[in-house]
Amino acid sequence: MDIHAEVIVEFEKEAATTRNILAAIPENADFAYKPHAKSMSLGRLASHLAETSGQWACGTLTKEKVELPADFKFERQVATKKETLLAEFDKGVAETKAALKAFSPAKWDDNWSFGMGGQVWISDTKYRVFRTWVLNHLVHHRAQLGVYLRLLNVPLPGSYGPSADSDK
Repeated sequence: MDIHAEVIVEFEKEAATTRNILAAIPENADFAYKPHAKSMSLGRLASHLAETSGQWACGTLTKEKVELPADFKFERQVATKKETLLAEFDKGVAETKAALKAFSPAKWDDNWSFGMGGQVWISDTKYRVFRTWVLNHLVHHRAQLGVYLRLLNVPLPGSYGPSADSDK
């Protein structure tokens, strides 16, 4: 089995499924909506999906590590318009597909790490980081977005087959 080819196919499938749920967000959605005080806003969660499939995925493939200074201030993206969100998502997915295509399969065993202020939060092979912190992470947050949309009475597209709202 060609693991590299399988990862590419899996990323493409999960990205397409993620785009479908992002596209289900209504044009007039309240991007500040939170189902709970501790939850991310709809806009932040949707932006996180775009970041995960784009810049985070590309960084996993093209860098050996990401090390932020202790005083680094995260400027989290928060979507406010569906059109802009989908454009950012599409751009990031295209960049990741190109990075995957150019990526040497021999590098899947290389180490990748992420940390801040000298504290390492992630240190593992590029393969495990891509599987866990890109693919699995994408599915996890996509499911969260599905719950948000369900609570807002928005029909959901299917993910791994039809949803309760699908005719198929």
